[in-house]
Amino acid sequence: MQKLLTGEWMTIISMSVDPGMLENIDAMQALYGFAGRSETIRAGVRLLEEDARAKGRLTGKINAVLLVVHQHAAEDAVGKIRYEFEEIVKTQLHAHLKKGKCLELFVLEGSANKIRELAHRFTIHRKIGNARLIVP
Repeated sequence: MQKLLTGEWMTIISMSVDPGMLENIDAMQALYGFAGRSETIRAGVRLLEEDARAKGRLTGKINAVLLVVHQHAAEDAVGKIRYEFEEIVKTQLHAHLKKGKCLELFVLEGSANKIRELAHRFTIHRKIGNARLIVP
C-alpha cells in the first residue's frame, strides 16, 4: 500500500495490458498532463463510474444511439447480439473503416433497461473494440 497526502492508504495493483493499450495510456498521459500512468488509469475509471451512474438513472421508454467499433472478424458476434435485441433496434447502419474495422450505428427505441443491457453486452464483449451509448 502507498500512503496518500491525505493520510489514507492506496492499494497497489498489478495489471496486464497489451502493447497498444500501453501506448494509448502513455499518449493520454501526455495529452492530458497526468503525473503518471496510475493517475491516467484512475481518471479512466472515474469516467467509467460516471458513465455507469448516468446509465443507471435512465428510466422508462427512451431513444438512444449506440456506436460500436469492431474488427470485421467480429461481424458474427455483432449480428448475434443485435438479433437478441431486434425489438429495440429501429435502424442499423454498417460502415467499413480502415485497417479491417467496422462501425455500427444503432438507432434504438425501447425500455431503458433493454437499451442499457444491449450497450452492456457490446461493451463487455472481447471481440468488440468500443461501444458508446448516447442518450439525447
